[in-house]
Amino acid sequence: MLGFHPTDDKTIADWTQITNYFSKLDAGSNRVAVKEIGKTTLGKPLIVAFISSPDNIKNLERYRRMSAKLADPRTIKDAAELDDLIKNGKTIVSISCSIHSTEIVASQMSMNLAYELATANDDDTKEILDNTILLLIPSSNPDGIDIVANWYRKTVGTKSEGTSPPELYHHYAGHDDNRDWFMLNLAETQSITKLFWQEWFPQLVYDVHQMGSTGPRFVIPPFFDPPNPRVPPSILREVGLVGYKMAADLQAKNIAGVATNTTYDTWWHGGFRSAPYFHNSIGILSEAASSDLMSPVTITKEQMQRARPLRGLDSPLTTNTAHPDAWEPGVWSPRDIAEIEMTSSRALLSLAAKYRARYLRNFYDLGSANLKPDPNVPQAYVVMAGQPRAETVARFLEILLAQGIEVHEMTKELWVKHNKTEGFHEIPLGSFLVFLNQPQKNNVLSLFEKQEYPHRVNEKGEAEVPYDVAGWTLPLQMGVETYEVWDIRDLEKYRNAIKRVEHANQAKAVLNLPQSGTPFPKLSNPLKTSPKIGLYKPFTSSMDEGWTRWVFDAYQIPFRSISNEDFRAGRLDYDVIVLAADNESTIVNGLSELRYPTEFAGGIGETGVANLKKFVEGGGKLICFDDSCELAIKRFGLPLRNVLSGLKRNEFYNPGSIVKLKVDTRSPYAKGMLEDTPAYFITSSAFEVLSPGLSRLTPPEGGTQNEPVRVVATYADKDALQSGWMLGEKYLNGKTALAEVAYGKGKIVLFAFRPQHRGQTFGTFPFIFNALEK
Repeated sequence: MLGFHPTDDKTIADWTQITNYFSKLDAGSNRVAVKEIGKTTLGKPLIVAFISSPDNIKNLERYRRMSAKLADPRTIKDAAELDDLIKNGKTIVSISCSIHSTEIVASQMSMNLAYELATANDDDTKEILDNTILLLIPSSNPDGIDIVANWYRKTVGTKSEGTSPPELYHHYAGHDDNRDWFMLNLAETQSITKLFWQEWFPQLVYDVHQMGSTGPRFVIPPFFDPPNPRVPPSILREVGLVGYKMAADLQAKNIAGVATNTTYDTWWHGGFRSAPYFHNSIGILSEAASSDLMSPVTITKEQMQRARPLRGLDSPLTTNTAHPDAWEPGVWSPRDIAEIEMTSSRALLSLAAKYRARYLRNFYDLGSANLKPDPNVPQAYVVMAGQPRAETVARFLEILLAQGIEVHEMTKELWVKHNKTEGFHEIPLGSFLVFLNQPQKNNVLSLFEKQEYPHRVNEKGEAEVPYDVAGWTLPLQMGVETYEVWDIRDLEKYRNAIKRVEHANQAKAVLNLPQSGTPFPKLSNPLKTSPKIGLYKPFTSSMDEGWTRWVFDAYQIPFRSISNEDFRAGRLDYDVIVLAADNESTIVNGLSELRYPTEFAGGIGETGVANLKKFVEGGGKLICFDDSCELAIKRFGLPLRNVLSGLKRNEFYNPGSIVKLKVDTRSPYAKGMLEDTPAYFITSSAFEVLSPGLSRLTPPEGGTQNEPVRVVATYADKDALQSGWMLGEKYLNGKTALAEVAYGKGKIVLFAFRPQHRGQTFGTFPFIFNALEK
């Protein structure tokens, strides 16, 4: 069918081949049913293969309803019905492959796993098929599979063999497509979230990944500290149990280099395997050492000695309790990766089958526990009526509803307490309530409350680097006004005045917004003028550029991408040019010609920098996000400096947190903004404005002396941290976060932070829109 065995060296199946393979497996096996669950960002079919016994496949809808009942204990009428569900239900397991498309082997392995389950007749396979229903997702990023497959085929046998494509492997998000699992900006995330948390409610979710080549061969649970306090302890124990089962089965096959208790933690919410924790499900991540796409690599001892130390594992060459059998350096191939992933997948399925009743009971118990009164958390959160950005409020509510969170509309004014000590306050008609006594309680808390990441430093006082970000509080990021509700006066009396919101259009009607025929529709273009906008698109696969494109497309803002060649040739006929958060070297130098063809090598070059200067001098506006401010400050001689540059991790560190800005609301860049505005800081910048006499920077050749910097926003003078973790806040307090600098006849707008971070920071999008205006 394919002309090769999946996972063979230097072979690769694209998405059409993979979907054709699964279609034929569906047609030829009564153990497999393939369904399309949506379209990708670029319009490809997103599929899931249901794999189970023939009888289970015939009765999929029955078992789906049983799992949905277990997910919401309120729908189960008595103990007898519960016993029947646990006795006759099936463990729902999802295995998803290659969301990061350069981590390509799992997508190829998925065909082998499906074939084996569809054809094998051994006792273990029969037990898996009888007791589980597998939702196998060959890839949650099909667009990227084709991007990688096309690039790999083009470059095999050349100097570029095994390199990453010179474009994002997700149209908007690249690697960040696995950072969208509470935000739901992407088509793929939306479809799979619906499959999981509105329809099937899997008890176990396994996300199959790869990592760098020179570390351990395989990293699996238990994970490293810290755990998120909203993840139930029983979930953490079950995650560890699955990981140890995988490790034991791999060790039984004499597969070395398997590590646990390292690198990855359970703090952050928004990943494929971490979001399930907040849905009462067990999320598993594995990370296999990579080959060069589908080409084998030879790993030397010297390379492994130079490997970056991991949290919990100083060297892949050493052994300890969590890494008892180090791998001997040598050849590492896609086949090696596939064998590990197949063994781990079978280990997971074996556990799910043997302990079916236990997993179903635990799943029910977790949901049931969330329905019990808890004096340590609010009774509800209220989303206030009358907020100025109704579209953003509607999107916020749609995000909650889409992942199964219950939202209620207030059809009458209510009196509530915002904390335990104050009196009652009136909440206006048209507000929304999100109660905590629902199966999604932990998800609600994790999204609404402020995160307080543990203060973790080493013996040198250096901040320990978390796996991902430290804070993500959704109302703060989106600029949506919410409050805790600790008590509602006469709640039972007014219970009928609190109406369940069944769908997003119901919320939009309350907000006086037009109805939409599709989920997550495009948003209204906020611009009052029609500037010609150019966005620099490098070949270095800039995720920040991708998220900027997402914002422009989501708000229907016309723009054109600007290439390296456009910069070099001076084709800059725009009113506004935007540089996303890429550093000076990346923009100027780009990809190395040692590994990439000439058409993709290099950046805008010195000629491009000179043409950019001419663009601004001639009256153009340059907007820089975060890292790209470095280029503007250095190359344009601007009187600012990043005060955080050069600080060590024992002096300042902020790995991804929400901070408070103080905004000059008189500025046209701050139109519609509040004086206190939350912004997202992720290893970002903080500027000090230099007087001309102090500046070591000089005006451009032939230019005039720079005018004083107009500061639009600063970081708060104190208590700037709003959610997450920050070490050494004093270095940031009071420093410039957003400024405009006049340059020749033009202007340069410098954002020290990322106002469009991962498409999540709706609260700071208006800064961008205001800056784009003519």
